[in-house]
Amino acid sequence: MGKNEASEGPVPNGTPGAADSAAHSQYKQWTVKEPPMITIMMTYFQYTMFALIGYVEDWLARMGWMKVPIATERGNKGFVPLYNDFEAFFMRHHYRRIRDCWDRPICSEPGAEFDVLMRTSQDHNYSFNLTDEAVHCINLGSYNYLGFAQNAGPCADAVEEQTRVHGPGVCSTRHELGTLACHQELEELVARYTGKEAAMIFGMGFATNSMNMPVLVGKGCLILSDRLNHTSLVLGSRLSGARIEVYEHNNMKSLEAKLRKAISGGQPRTHRPWKKILIVMEGIYSMEGTICNLPEIVRLKKKYKAYLYLDEAHSIGAIGKTGRGVTELLKVNTDDVDIMMGTFTKSFGASGGYIAADKSVIQHLRANSHSGVYAVSMSVPVVQQVLSSMRIIMGEDGTKEGEKRLMSLAENTKYFRRRLQEMGFIIYGNEESPVVPMLLYVPTVIGAFSRDCLKRGIGVVVVGFPATPLIESRARFCLSAAHTREHLDKTLEAIQQVGDNLLLTTYAKHTTH
Repeated sequence: MGKNEASEGPVPNGTPGAADSAAHSQYKQWTVKEPPMITIMMTYFQYTMFALIGYVEDWLARMGWMKVPIATERGNKGFVPLYNDFEAFFMRHHYRRIRDCWDRPICSEPGAEFDVLMRTSQDHNYSFNLTDEAVHCINLGSYNYLGFAQNAGPCADAVEEQTRVHGPGVCSTRHELGTLACHQELEELVARYTGKEAAMIFGMGFATNSMNMPVLVGKGCLILSDRLNHTSLVLGSRLSGARIEVYEHNNMKSLEAKLRKAISGGQPRTHRPWKKILIVMEGIYSMEGTICNLPEIVRLKKKYKAYLYLDEAHSIGAIGKTGRGVTELLKVNTDDVDIMMGTFTKSFGASGGYIAADKSVIQHLRANSHSGVYAVSMSVPVVQQVLSSMRIIMGEDGTKEGEKRLMSLAENTKYFRRRLQEMGFIIYGNEESPVVPMLLYVPTVIGAFSRDCLKRGIGVVVVGFPATPLIESRARFCLSAAHTREHLDKTLEAIQQVGDNLLLTTYAKHTTH
């Protein structure tokens, strides 16, 4: 395969790692319970009924016998519609019925507990009105893995102090007058924390992927993307102009088959070698709770001389003995991962993201990244929040607070997962993952589960199609170091009650996923 550097810039080849054989034993295959056939049949039956009822309602609306208070596109004759028919149909007749389960406003810090502001609807969820009532809930929905999303404590105090010195905003880009000493300090700290030569920070986590991947690869390059990669990775891949091949989720046979085909066949029509082959995957997949099989991916990357792009948005700071993510958990040398991306929106209680890599890659990004050239620099309060929380995690604040939080998160994760399994619920993901998806399947259960949990003082996130496969609707719990055992026990008791009412606790057969 050709390794010449195209106009998209350099991507370095990782040096040999020290943990190839040992790392294989660190990755554990996870098992999933399959639902009974009656559950699958009921799921398809309900979606079919939703569709039939929806078509009848649309027909009544066209005949003028039924008023539907929705916006319609007008004056767009000859133009492609903003929404296709299926999307509009799905939003009207399925999502709208359970729309109250999303976009719930909160009126407190997103800690272990929070206050959810209640809403009412007079038109069947087409619109909402806020009330003065707030429900106090245990927070199982926020990505506050280490509990740093606080309005008090050392991080909040440091943020307040730096805000009084520098103000809340920078009002300039990094290329102009937007680089402060604290930005450079954070980049140096991130590089040390991730074990890479250099790092660059960005003000938005989504844009860290979508705006930087086009700078790393382009026409004549090949991206091998996991089927369940985040939308930001999908968008970044499409914007790059590179050819995209999708391999099955965490399936190493599928990935190797794609690599073999790419090496032997080369580019379409010309059969020239690819300029670069970039394997793109996540550390923890936020909808599945699965951890990537990084040791095996590194082995394949070395075997076929490809490059590796690792998105650690949900894994950095959340797993590993010292919070250094999936590379630490699976004992993979960071030199074997060419591009290490992560966000500050989860474990660090802030916003934004970073890319850590060799100096040549970071220098290329500084000169060419759209997110760096055109976007306003990360605000000082956010920078200070990340600096303070990262130092606590690394133990550089002179305390054991970071170690305690990491241990608490790991213990909470194992306890919560074990209890859900003992109660008979079907959950996804590896046992170390603080993201715990619990399968609901039937579409009517999505709304019922969310509403019943809220009545019992539990704030949860529910997810359905198109964010998941049609028959794999789920509740997604996010554990935090801030949760106490009392929080988890109360939550589990509520989930047990709701699950019994909705017939979710069914026996299922085990299969390897």
